[in-house]
Amino acid sequence: MHSNAMPSGSNGRPDGIPDATVARLPVYLRALYGLAERGVSTVASDELAAAAGVNSAKLRKDLSHLGSYGIRGVGYDVDYLVYQVSRTLGLTQDWPVVIVGAGNLGRALANYGGFVSRGFTISAMLDSDPAIVGSRIARLTVRHVDELEDVVLRHKVSIGVIAAPAGSAQAVCDRLVAAGVTSILNFAPLVLSVPEGVDVRKVDLSIELQILAFHAQRRSAARPDSRPADQVGQGRGASPQAANGRGRPAAHELAAKG
Repeated sequence: MHSNAMPSGSNGRPDGIPDATVARLPVYLRALYGLAERGVSTVASDELAAAAGVNSAKLRKDLSHLGSYGIRGVGYDVDYLVYQVSRTLGLTQDWPVVIVGAGNLGRALANYGGFVSRGFTISAMLDSDPAIVGSRIARLTVRHVDELEDVVLRHKVSIGVIAAPAGSAQAVCDRLVAAGVTSILNFAPLVLSVPEGVDVRKVDLSIELQILAFHAQRRSAARPDSRPADQVGQGRGASPQAANGRGRPAAHELAAKG
């Protein structure tokens, strides 16, 4: 067993496309969709690179793995490049998806209209809460998680989305894998253990916010009028003494808040 298994390295992929390139293809596709929506028919590599947030040399190298080199003085055909990137990512067919967990996050995912236009169909939603099972979310009736294996088989589910609490996420993952699902998008705040051959992508919004907080703090500290680091947080009622020396409130404060 190993954690958050990913495809093999850049030299081990059967299609020869490096993993780093694969990770950037959806970004290029998003930029291309934006150009297409504005009626742009051709785009130069530097323009597309700027829209995607990469340098043009990297973009040209990435697209060369798809067999797309553009035309000197003209650039890339936007519609054709959308097709090439979509085909490489496997988006020229519909992928049935099951969402396990019909709480606030699961509901938001089910109601997101962008999945259908990008090649994904939410085939079913599952939950274990009797108050939620049987309710309607988007166009779906929430089914009990006990039906997971039947849902995967009936809808030929290829991708499982785990929006369940951390305490049940591993058990849900194990059942998805046992049912034949080999691609999992995990929103639960833990690292899943999966067998070889199962791909897991982890989305942790709190981690992303913490990274943004780090950069915001650095920018704030660089300003001439910024407060010393040891004063940050005191305006919200915190104090160095209350931090208990480890960046956490003292035990008596937690008890008082409880």
